[in-house]
Formats: sequence, structure tokens, C-alpha cells
Amino acid sequence: MTGGFPLDLILFAMVAAFLVLRLRSVLGRRTGFERPPQPEPRPTGFDPRGPRTLDGTAEEVQPAASGSGARHVLPDPRTPVGQALGRIAAVERSFDPDSFLSGAEGAFRMIVTAFAAGDRQTLRALLSDDTYAGFEQAITAREQAGESQRTELRAVHELGIEAADLRGNTAEVTVRFVTDQVNMTTARNGEVVAGSDAITELTDIWTFQRDIGSSDPTWRLVATRSA
Repeated sequence: MTGGFPLDLILFAMVAAFLVLRLRSVLGRRTGFERPPQPEPRPTGFDPRGPRTLDGTAEEVQPAASGSGARHVLPDPRTPVGQALGRIAAVERSFDPDSFLSGAEGAFRMIVTAFAAGDRQTLRALLSDDTYAGFEQAITAREQAGESQRTELRAVHELGIEAADLRGNTAEVTVRFVTDQVNMTTARNGEVVAGSDAITELTDIWTFQRDIGSSDPTWRLVATRSA
């Protein structure tokens, strides 16, 4: 090789720069949730129920930013919930309710899957101390009984923001998840002790919390209930 910079290294550098730019455009900004790969979107069609209402004011229904096919239902900015979201956004400039719902869906998928698998490490990173203690107790009881949990999240139909609050630097957002799931618990001998292999539509209400004055971007699950 005579003088000059090697041509092949120049080409490799150009390709690497192109890939970095593409990755940045795809990943976008962080929302505080780390999302797993999403399944292929399913068509949702027209919702015959029309827009949901909150405090007498119509909510805004948007397609999911994540591309999962789930409907995103956002409160009108004039409602108390919408005003609370506005206060959070005023303090945390990167906060966007629609992007938050996309991240919440990713967290929902991860937590549901981790609980079924007994993955304490994943749960520890996404749950508050009190919520983790409850999940860990249930996993331990299942393990001691020799039972196995099978959970399949077949579809996420809808995500909606039910409530929001900002107390000092502590922000809370409550999300409604409407999903199709298969949940079944089996004993050591394979006998079904709870649930079934039938697909069931479930509505879960989860509350996420974050200290928006912290450098940690993670919204942690602090409360769960079924509707």
C-alpha cells in the first residue's frame, strides 16, 4: 500500500455514520420506560363506542405512537386530569402524554412477562419497593407450591390516562390497559389450579410514579388493580 488513507476504511466509516444516524432517528428521545420489541400491529377499525368521556368532556383518541395497534385515549386539557398532565409537562419538558402511554405499554408487557417467569431482576427495576414486595411474595409462594404461571399477552386494545397528579417533584400517572390475555397456573403434575387457556379480555388500572427532579428517567409501578 502506498501513501494516502485506505479507501476501505473510509467506506466503513461512512457506513457506520449512516447507521448511527438511522438508529437515532428510530429510537428518538427517552420517555423513562425501556421498551421491548413490539409484535406486528393488529388493525383496530372503528370503535362503535365512540370517544370515552372524563368529567363530562370528550377525550382525544389517537393511534398508538408505538405502532402496536392499541388506541391511546388522552384526557381533554381542560379537565382536572388534563391540567395535571400540563403541570407535569411544564416541569418536565420532555414529558408527552402520548409518548408516555407508548412507554407504559412497554413496561406493562415487561412486568406481566417477568411476573409469570419469576424474573425478580426485571421487576426490581420497574416496581416501587412496596409493589415489588407484593410481587415477590406471590412469586415465592408459587415457587414453594411447585406451581408454574403461564401468561400470554395476545393483544393490547386500548390505553387511557385515568388520573394524574403532581405533588412537589413527585409525579403520578394512572393508566387503564384493556388487553386480551391467557393466564393459567399449573401444579407440578400439570394440573390446572387457576385460570384457563381461554383468551380473556382484562382491564387493569396501573399507577406509575416518578421523581421528576431526579436524573433517573424511570417511571415505576406503585399500584395495581383490576376494573
